[in-house]
Amino acid sequence: RRLNVRVTIELLSISNPVHKKDLAVRLTDDTDPFFLYNLVISEEDFQSLKSQQGLLVDFSAFPQKFIDLLQQCIQEQNKDIPRFMLQLVSSAPAIDHTPVSLNVVETNPFKHLTHLSLKFLPGTDAEIKKFLANCLKCLKEDKIMLEEKLKKTEEDLTRQLSYTQQSLSEKSRELDKLKNEWASYTTALSNKHSQELTSEKERALQAQTQYQQQHEQQKKELENLHQKSIQQLQNRLSELEIINKDLTERRYKGDSTVRELKAKLSGLEDECQRAKQEVLSLRRENTTLDAECHEKEKLINQLQTRVAVLEQEIKDKDQLVTRTKEVLDATQEQKVILEESTEEKQRHIEKLETTIKSLSAELLKANEIIKKLQGDLKTLMSKLKLKNTVTIQQEKLLAEKEEKLQKEQKESQEMGQSLRMKEQEVCKLQEQLESTIQKLEESKQLLKTNENVITWLNRQLSEVQMAKKLDSPASVHAAGRAAVSPLGMPDRPSFHSSGISHPISPLYAFQNFVEPTHSKTGNSQCLVQLNSQLSKLSRCPDAHMAPTAGHTANKENGDPLGLESKYLKKKDDSIPLRGLSQNTLNSEYLRPYLPAKAQPSAKAASTPASAYFPG
Repeated sequence: RRLNVRVTIELLSISNPVHKKDLAVRLTDDTDPFFLYNLVISEEDFQSLKSQQGLLVDFSAFPQKFIDLLQQCIQEQNKDIPRFMLQLVSSAPAIDHTPVSLNVVETNPFKHLTHLSLKFLPGTDAEIKKFLANCLKCLKEDKIMLEEKLKKTEEDLTRQLSYTQQSLSEKSRELDKLKNEWASYTTALSNKHSQELTSEKERALQAQTQYQQQHEQQKKELENLHQKSIQQLQNRLSELEIINKDLTERRYKGDSTVRELKAKLSGLEDECQRAKQEVLSLRRENTTLDAECHEKEKLINQLQTRVAVLEQEIKDKDQLVTRTKEVLDATQEQKVILEESTEEKQRHIEKLETTIKSLSAELLKANEIIKKLQGDLKTLMSKLKLKNTVTIQQEKLLAEKEEKLQKEQKESQEMGQSLRMKEQEVCKLQEQLESTIQKLEESKQLLKTNENVITWLNRQLSEVQMAKKLDSPASVHAAGRAAVSPLGMPDRPSFHSSGISHPISPLYAFQNFVEPTHSKTGNSQCLVQLNSQLSKLSRCPDAHMAPTAGHTANKENGDPLGLESKYLKKKDDSIPLRGLSQNTLNSEYLRPYLPAKAQPSAKAASTPASAYFPG
């Protein structure tokens, strides 16, 4: 089986009675607390182990080397075929308390090599108890440390909560101050936005015209340069082809003459060598004949005839030798003539080199090669190949230039498309602006109608209150007079402590003085009068009354007033616009006239409504 084992290595120094150092190695398993094997190696034990296993390390360096072997085993443990592995071999079950051997094995394709083998003893009951006690002690210390950390974190969090609450209160005050600034800021932003749109339109048109003019100019210049370069290259190619043809024809002619002369020279030299060999052989024969004349006088007559024939042959051969000498002289003269012709050709070639220097450095090399006239065909062919490669490179350059022109044309087309897209986006933005302006006008009309309905309601309520004042005592009459303005409209209070100086809707005033303080009969009379008067309104101004209730409900619940939802979404950096208190809608006089959606719930009665505008 395969297990993950924890190996702990400790150096124990003992000073009583003799200073010693022992190496303690312990094997444990985190999942099994009863898995415990111990090994204590002294210096004397290490010497015997060193001699048995052939170790080359001292006792001081042995722990580090053992740790290095364990690290290599850890690195190789996740592989399918690990190179280094730890083997814990036991001959009997763990209950018998028999020693166990721990082997560090290196696997090769040939053999398993054991670098180190250590024998461990299983822990006794006392050792296991001691080990478990140490583990418990460590766990308790960790627990105490964690509890202290928890206490510290709780204290820090409570402090942070108090600080954040204070900061929230301060920021809420700042938000109240920033309400008035926000309205002016939004108007300024709308004006700036319209101005920036007009300026950007003008800039885009100017940039489009400039880009078109520049593109046309660049296109014309590139076409002219391309045509000029093509003409120059064609002229240069025609001149080089003419010169190359002349040079090749002259070279072939010179080669043919040189070959003919070489063949003639080789034939004449062979004939000369044959004649010389024959002369030498004849001379040898003459010497032998002179020696034999003294000995063979009897054969003189026969030999004289033969000598005459031989003399005639010698004369013929001498004539042949003279002729060969003449032929040799003629060949030498021809050689001189050929050398003069080669010199003249070299001079002519030098003149051609002066004309070709202006063309290219490659032709200069070709002219220098032509001076040699022998064995330089390969170099000329290489130069011709180089010339062909140059022409191919020039053609490639022309193709690249054409590709660049096509790319620039594509870029110009893309620029035109992008400009068209921008124009379309600008048109869309204009349409959105027009739609938003129309929605703002509609919302203003709705506000006007709502204000008219509210003023009418205030008048009706003031009439009802006047009717009450006739029946109410003097104290109530005085209190009602203080709450009503001279025109019969309730005063609109302002909040100086919160930083809001603008007037609030007259519905807020109902909470201050329209309260059910009288008897049940008085409340029922007021409700009947309001219902009778509002029933008259329901015939004709239903179109005005329905939007008012919905408008107030929408204002309190944060719904948009004629605008789209994307302009009034809640954001992290938004400023809440606090208007009427929700308690205004809880009054008994207005609740019957509100629609079901506009009537507030019991939970929302105590919290003020707020609408969040984007920052």
